[in-house]
Amino acid sequence: MSLLLPESGLLFWMLLSFGIVVFILAKYGFPVIIKMVEERKQYIEESLFVAQKAHDELNNIKSESEIIMNNARKEQVRIMSEAAQTRDQLISEAKDKANIEAQKLIDDARKQIQAEKEEAIRDIRRQVADLSVDIAEKVLREKLDRKEEQMNMINRLIDEINVSKS
Repeated sequence: MSLLLPESGLLFWMLLSFGIVVFILAKYGFPVIIKMVEERKQYIEESLFVAQKAHDELNNIKSESEIIMNNARKEQVRIMSEAAQTRDQLISEAKDKANIEAQKLIDDARKQIQAEKEEAIRDIRRQVADLSVDIAEKVLREKLDRKEEQMNMINRLIDEINVSKS
């Protein structure tokens, strides 16, 4: 007997037991293993699909967020320019109102100065008239000390009144 060559009976029983094991595995073991491998394969494929879908959605969200950010920046620029225009307009209106008020104050001051000037002129005229009457009275008293001079003056005044009426 040789150590390397098995006997035919042993070989038969080994082949028979190997066949039974293969048959049992083929009948009951392999379908379960194949089913589990298929399920695992399907789970991995679904996970990959979901991951790809999530990746696509993430890219869409990124692009949408960039669009929203660009729109927000544009809106910010528009709002800032409108605010600057409004500020400039308010400043311009305030300057116009201030100019109008200043002009009104100047006009009022001119009117008041003119009124005071006219009042001063009237007052001076009144004083001049009073002085003139006082001077005329003094001059007439000196000139009309005599009765004859008084009569000449009265006749002359009557003649002047008659000439102006005609």
